[in-house]
Amino acid sequence: MTAEATPGAALGIRDLAPESVLVLAGGRAILLQLANPAVGHGVARHSDFAARPLQRLSGTLAYVYAVTCGTPDDRAAAVRRVSLAHRPVHSARTSGRQDTGDQPAGAPTYNAFDPELQLWVAATLYESATRMHDLIYGPLTDADAEAVYRDYGVLGTALQVPPGLWPADRAAFAAYWDSAVAALSTDDTTRSVARQLLHPASGPLWLRLAMPLARLVTTGLLQPRERALFDLPWSSRRRRAYAAVIGIVRLVYPRLPARVRQAPMRRSLRAGRAGLG
Repeated sequence: MTAEATPGAALGIRDLAPESVLVLAGGRAILLQLANPAVGHGVARHSDFAARPLQRLSGTLAYVYAVTCGTPDDRAAAVRRVSLAHRPVHSARTSGRQDTGDQPAGAPTYNAFDPELQLWVAATLYESATRMHDLIYGPLTDADAEAVYRDYGVLGTALQVPPGLWPADRAAFAAYWDSAVAALSTDDTTRSVARQLLHPASGPLWLRLAMPLARLVTTGLLQPRERALFDLPWSSRRRRAYAAVIGIVRLVYPRLPARVRQAPMRRSLRAGRAGLG
């Protein structure tokens, strides 16, 4: 339960999504997205987020905050921005051994408007956010967890995911998730994007100084097979360091005032509204 939740009151996405601590799970969500071959190759060809991680993170957060916590106008504006950015993002599968020079031979088809791929992206955001929330605040009750789950479907349905494609309940989602994770794979292309993301060569100094901690948390949140997909190192020493970091966050973060914990959400919504003017 989040710090300001009223005992007995049902929780929803507006209780969880504003919590800035959920951003700590963003790296995990991105790596899982990259491990879907179609998404990973689409990102490699069309996205500059590895070269501009802060701008891409800001764009993703702006969409999430607008759709989950904003007004109908905020949501509509965010959907328009994302749809416009997605319009040129598509590719066709190559065949045989020939490499076109533009796309490796046999690379998967990618279309940013593909509902199945958008479902996977939304699923990684939901699963990573709720995993981090549970780590810091403890598990939700079954009723609250189910309500939050239903609400999180809006991340996909606000775009091209038909409402019926979002699994009906958490049990259905778990089955979908296990099947999707089992099908994940990486190659030189997607692992290269992940390395650029986790080891940025540019950006402000503070970002590069923070990346060892970000890599530790991101790697710790992944399951062993998921780490192996990206050749991420793990050891007893790293496991202890990860546990210490989570323990400190669990001790400190919930005691911060809501205005501090939710400041990034309010700042993002203000920026989006200023852009409408």
